[in-house]
Amino acid sequence: MDFMLSEQEKQFKRFCKEFAKDKLALLAEKYGETDEAPRDMVAQMAAAGFFELLLPEELGGKGIKALPICLAREAFAGVFCPADVTLAMQGLGSYPIHLAGNPDQKKKYLVPVAKGELLTTYALTEPGAGSDVNGMKSAAHVEGEGFRLNGEKIFISNGYSANILVTFARTPLTDNPRAMSAFILEKGMPGLSVAQRLEVIAPHDLVRLKYENIFVPRENLLGEMGQGFNIAMQTLELFRMTVGAAALGIGQAAFDSALHHVKKRVQFGKPLAEFQATQIKLADMVMELDAARALVYRAAILKDRGERAVGRHASMAKLYATEASFKVVDQAVQLHGGVGLLKGSVVERLYREIRALRIYEGTSEIQRLIIANLILKE
Repeated sequence: MDFMLSEQEKQFKRFCKEFAKDKLALLAEKYGETDEAPRDMVAQMAAAGFFELLLPEELGGKGIKALPICLAREAFAGVFCPADVTLAMQGLGSYPIHLAGNPDQKKKYLVPVAKGELLTTYALTEPGAGSDVNGMKSAAHVEGEGFRLNGEKIFISNGYSANILVTFARTPLTDNPRAMSAFILEKGMPGLSVAQRLEVIAPHDLVRLKYENIFVPRENLLGEMGQGFNIAMQTLELFRMTVGAAALGIGQAAFDSALHHVKKRVQFGKPLAEFQATQIKLADMVMELDAARALVYRAAILKDRGERAVGRHASMAKLYATEASFKVVDQAVQLHGGVGLLKGSVVERLYREIRALRIYEGTSEIQRLIIANLILKE
């Protein structure tokens, strides 16, 4: 699908792959599967300029474009999961500030995020508000020169490592009792705590946050009161397609491992690659990856061109790429046979890592509903 890319974009894609091979692969050997965001990983990503992809040009960044973020996530995800997650969360936690922040907020937070000096995250999901954002219970009410915030969040990626976070809470207005607003919280604020580190099938910095009578200064409000929902949805629209790119990276890594295995694994006197059943699987796998890559790149290119109404394309990219890559990883395990089930094998790890992508930032079922609703409105 590289025919969809400019020469500069092709060069950047090669740069991302080289970084993953030369730097991230070594970190993967050093740390293995981890639920931390290693500081040397963050430093190397910052030095290579990857966090500058999340900083607007007027602040010294590379401009916030969907396609470069997708290319980076595609290269990172199959090699070292924490690098992919960290890049994604730096974006999810900083983009709302780019969208709605005032000049002081942007200078205070975005520049350190781009340098890797601050790690950030995005806190939207709650125990009773996953796909149904309107089920949010966290609430903030005006008190003096700020707000008093109470509630909790769950399944917050990089929530333990993050220094700051963008969170969302109910702030009822006279004309909109369901209104929500966005706030910047800093670790160390009295009442803000990591209540629990969550363990999932693939190690991941994932936490439950507790908000107990946190006083949030008014200068930490993003935009105006009541704008939180729009800020949250615009952020997800951009980064949803990048989830598809991460899935591609995992799927491609699984395919590459399977291809290598079937060429050298001999059964019944010949390599598995010479059996028609194997060849059919390989054909289906590469076809799924190419189709998914086309959808991801298309969504990103349209977003970067400034096209309006890219929500459908973002959801299609996320939906198809995550589902297709899951199929590819599953077939890669099948082609490895018993070896693919061994703890510590590449495809066994990828099988666990790919599963979450069909859930976070909107489940596959929710993506189908988004796509259908947008089609009906056209």
